[in-house]
Amino acid sequence: MISSSKIKSVDFYRKIPRDLTEASLSGAGLSIIAALAMMFLFGMELSNYFTVSTSTSVIVDNSSDGDFLRIDFNMSFPALSCEFASVDVSDVLGTNRLNITKTIRKFSIDQHLRPTGAEFHSGPVPHSVKHGDEVDEETVEGAVPLNGVSFDRLSHVYPILVVNFFAPWCYWSIRLKPSWEKTANIIRQRYDPEADGRILLAKVDCTEEVDLCRRHHIQGYPSIRIFRKGSDLREDHGHHEHESYYGDRDTETLVKAMEDLVASIPRENRRLALEDKSNITKRPAPLTGGCRIEGYVRVKKVPGNLIISARSGSHSFDTSKMNMSHVINHLSFGKTISPRLLSDAKRLIPYLGRSHDRLNGRLFINHRDLDANVTIEHYLQIVKTEVATRKSSREHTLIEEYEYTAHSSLAQSIYIPVVKFHFELSPMQVLITENPKSFSHFLTNVCAIIGGVFTVAGILDSILHNTIRLMKKVELGKNF
Repeated sequence: MISSSKIKSVDFYRKIPRDLTEASLSGAGLSIIAALAMMFLFGMELSNYFTVSTSTSVIVDNSSDGDFLRIDFNMSFPALSCEFASVDVSDVLGTNRLNITKTIRKFSIDQHLRPTGAEFHSGPVPHSVKHGDEVDEETVEGAVPLNGVSFDRLSHVYPILVVNFFAPWCYWSIRLKPSWEKTANIIRQRYDPEADGRILLAKVDCTEEVDLCRRHHIQGYPSIRIFRKGSDLREDHGHHEHESYYGDRDTETLVKAMEDLVASIPRENRRLALEDKSNITKRPAPLTGGCRIEGYVRVKKVPGNLIISARSGSHSFDTSKMNMSHVINHLSFGKTISPRLLSDAKRLIPYLGRSHDRLNGRLFINHRDLDANVTIEHYLQIVKTEVATRKSSREHTLIEEYEYTAHSSLAQSIYIPVVKFHFELSPMQVLITENPKSFSHFLTNVCAIIGGVFTVAGILDSILHNTIRLMKKVELGKNF
């Protein structure tokens, strides 16, 4: 006969003894510890899943923005007149663009960088200025020489005062002198200063009347200024408001221009004409000696120069009095990056964008410690950085920016002082790619954490419970 114990031995569904399924304080403690461990490990896994992981590599530049690079800038020059401020571009391939105006704006400022008027419009710049024939015989003086006192007096006497600010050493002043004196004599005969009194032609030697020329912000010679009585003083800034003549400098053209000015003022009452559109060679002169230049230029992606200087095809400059001090309000390369796009990129790379406008807010002031003729040079090394992210297994470019390093210096120059930006674009680029995270991998890790913690906690609880039972049995045996 088969015993019941042998029959029980083939039971596939054996049950755990009741005493092993009873709740205990040790089991509760392990359960709490296990739950806290699972929550901690789950939080770490979730944080790791949402943490952006990137890889950085250096590759040959595969720019998608073409062969040209855009340079955006905004700079203030407290001692450079908008009348002569020129933005030039050159590169090693022979490109040489002078006085770019299409994408450039200029605003007159004072020495404290405050704007003093509306936008300064350069107007059409003639390729060459016509001069009268040079004469060997001594020129008959016709223009009235002025000093500071006589200028202030006569500018409030004559409805129109036309002044030639010149320097005896200037080539262009020497070329103008015969025509100017001859024109002054002709105008004096036609419009006698005593009998008519509507116009007077004068001249100022800027090597002798330094303060007077500085007061009128004369930076190039010769400068022909047109002062109209009644509008030569502005209430808001106290600067003289006047026009500049930029036309041809031969006698015939000068005489016609002066007659056009007189024609706007009736003889009987010498009424001031506030607006005269008959002479297209006149335009307002800058009210101060400073200029803020803003805009952009497009350059080839080769080593080159962005140059800002005083330039004119028919004026001379006293280099010893030129000061190219400037403040860089903004300087960046490439497309303008919106703050929102830059913020999205910083989600991937926190330090991104720190060097794409490295010179912003920097001051470069020449205190003339190095004497005159000081050129300020900036050496810029540009590197393109591209940030890419992967969505739906496809790579998507999030942002392309150009960062640069800058080294600046002041150097003596035998030519006209300039501000020069030497730029060179690296043939390599930095590629930052986001490494995607798999959600299925995240779920697998979470399940493994839960299963592992439960298993470990169960084993520990079983060991602890059996140890307690064994200790109880040992204690019970000792009592007997």
